[in-house]
Amino acid sequence: METLYDDTDDERQEKRGCFECCIKCLGGVPYASLVATILCFCGVALFCGCGHVALTGTLTILENHFSKITADHAMLTDIIQLMQYVIYGIASFFFLYGIILLAEGFYTTSAVKELHSEFKTTVCGRCISGMFVFLTYILGIAWLGVFGFSAVPVFLFYNMWSTCAAMRSPMANLTSIDSICVDVRQYGIIPWNATPGKACGSTLGDICNTSEFYLSYHLYIVACAGAGATVIALIHYLMILSANWAYLKDASHLHAYQDIKMKEERELQDIQSRSKECLNSYS
Repeated sequence: METLYDDTDDERQEKRGCFECCIKCLGGVPYASLVATILCFCGVALFCGCGHVALTGTLTILENHFSKITADHAMLTDIIQLMQYVIYGIASFFFLYGIILLAEGFYTTSAVKELHSEFKTTVCGRCISGMFVFLTYILGIAWLGVFGFSAVPVFLFYNMWSTCAAMRSPMANLTSIDSICVDVRQYGIIPWNATPGKACGSTLGDICNTSEFYLSYHLYIVACAGAGATVIALIHYLMILSANWAYLKDASHLHAYQDIKMKEERELQDIQSRSKECLNSYS
């Protein structure tokens, strides 16, 4: 019976040890950085994936309905292909950058959790944290521009969609549907000499009913939302990195103060021991 009780006690201690270990591991997870990383990955994935497919659909619509001569939209084709290659680069860069910031969050969390232990922050670590703050700030400003730029095709497709909806509305009092047109040349997408350059009446309605138009329109909306989510993630990152950098700076000052205090205590102990030795020698 005693052996049985001893075994159960040992099992309980092992379970407590595993539970405490799990709690300690979970306490070292940078949850704020983890949430920002997930949001960043989702936003970049939506922007890059949906933007890539939407650009292909837009080029198909232009070639089939607005610019049937290849030479008229050759520059636009090159620009769209270049933007798609840029999308590949953005996806790869932010995948690596998100992992690096998450790793930096783990490092900073460990540094803050162990302020009073033997773990000490270095000047190099603080400089790296400061560099990430600056780089994330620049990327946040750049993504604000990307977010604004991604809203432009949404606006253009919305104008075309609203025009088609107005033609189909039974409340509309239209004498001639063919007088309602959408001219994409006025937006500077294709040159003025492109033919036909515009779509009117039933032709415009047929364009709005195509799968390319419907898919591209909604993909542009999702891509714009992904760019907005990425901006929010970068702002979240910026707040986290700024707070972590401040914590590391305070930690370095605290360690410096503790080192000075320990040196003074050792010097005081040395002085006291010497004075005791002198008194003993005199006595």
